[in-house]
Amino acid sequence: MKVKVLTIFGTRPEAIKMAPLVKELQTRPEIECKVLVTAQHRQMLDSVLDIFDITPDFDLDIMKHGQTITDITSRVMYGCKEVFSSYRPDIVLVHGDTTTTFSASLAAFYEKIPVGHVEAGLRSDNIYSPYPEEMNRRLTGRLASYHFAPTIANKENLVSRRDIIITGNTVIDALLSVVDDAYKYKNDMLNAINFKEKKVILLTCHRRENWGEPMNNIFKACNELVLDNPDVHLIFPMHMNPIVRDSAYEIMGNNEKISLIEPLDYEPFANLMSKVYMIMTDSGGIQEEGPALGKPVMVLRTETERPEAVDAGTVKVVGIDSEKIYRVGSRLIQDSAYYESIANAINPYGDGKASSRIADYILFKFGVRNQEVDEFK
Repeated sequence: MKVKVLTIFGTRPEAIKMAPLVKELQTRPEIECKVLVTAQHRQMLDSVLDIFDITPDFDLDIMKHGQTITDITSRVMYGCKEVFSSYRPDIVLVHGDTTTTFSASLAAFYEKIPVGHVEAGLRSDNIYSPYPEEMNRRLTGRLASYHFAPTIANKENLVSRRDIIITGNTVIDALLSVVDDAYKYKNDMLNAINFKEKKVILLTCHRRENWGEPMNNIFKACNELVLDNPDVHLIFPMHMNPIVRDSAYEIMGNNEKISLIEPLDYEPFANLMSKVYMIMTDSGGIQEEGPALGKPVMVLRTETERPEAVDAGTVKVVGIDSEKIYRVGSRLIQDSAYYESIANAINPYGDGKASSRIADYILFKFGVRNQEVDEFK
């Protein structure tokens, strides 16, 4: 009899990190793997499904224009309940910290279906930063029966829980599967850039808590950084939110050394990360992906739920103050020894085998596999 595993995700970041796990589960003859997508993000989700050749078994298709967190929560819960009434898995796997993650976990709990939390144990220690992700991950941690923690520090945040294993992060599995030195972009501008001669900075910035003055400060610092360093070029794949785009165009739109481009699908974005000089971001996952590629990461937030990267020296939390962003950025551009100390720091987030460890652990816990699973060190 096979172990019935239902993976649930709904956003692009979740899809990227769950895709290698889905592919791994599909290779195991002892597992019946099915996929439920909520489509909390529709278009961005679908592009990742195409890259990894994943066809969902269930699609809630919940995305609506102007949807609120409450809308997403209720639609995910009702949709999951309907699926559970026709297909009852032995375990539900959710990822990280999205509203899909929390809502699906609560729906599974109400049906007394065990939940496995992939990327468990991250904490910023501020329930409103990032919002609502920090509380989503905490609540999911309370609902989950199995915890797949990327690092030892994540495991230590879950000391009151049982059934915790350190796996590394599945995002490293995904990243290593798509990066290609010979990759060609559909964007001619990206193909034309000489990444060996230019110090190219990749910027991502979209978080809700950075909207308004904080984001303006970030863009002003980026603009000055590029103007004051002749060998630097900055690329900003802009989030679709008008709040982000309007601010970017107003502050950086007239700078010829800054390329404001449309959002990239995962594969070209991952390959762009592999080629740039350094990364400036308010994202979470990029704090793990950048170091895996040997790229210094400046975190444009006041705190991070990924302190392992700070401790390892692979990222620098610079906040939202223009002067500090400019100062740290300038040092990375001008001080080669400082740059190398960060670029060559050891990435604490995985070895590309997290998905295999999770699959092995599920089989062990459900009595199919006798041997315990070695944790990521």
